Amino acid sequence: MLNSKQRAYLRGLSNKMDPIFQIGKGGASPEIIQAIDEALENRELIKCNVLNNCMEDIKYIASAISERTKSDIVQIIGKKIVIYRKSKEKPTIQLPK
Repeated sequence: MLNSKQRAYLRGLSNKMDPIFQIGKGGASPEIIQAIDEALENRELIKCNVLNNCMEDIKYIASAISERTKSDIVQIIGKKIVIYRKSKEKPTIQLPK
């Protein structure tokens, strides 16, 4: 669970990032979840873009991704979701206390 200082730090890091996943009409499918899980292990912080043709609510998608990948939602802004999970093998992001 992230505190507000950590969340603000991660939001700042994510400002310069481009989305690496686009979630379309398939929603939070098992294939997308698996790809996001692998990306979180490698990058720790990722940004996803939810396309207009996606019929599911963005908050539902974000919570489903967070629950299934055991990650934290940093922010949902517009149609973008920022997700963080500390890497088990090689953590690179040092969070403030």
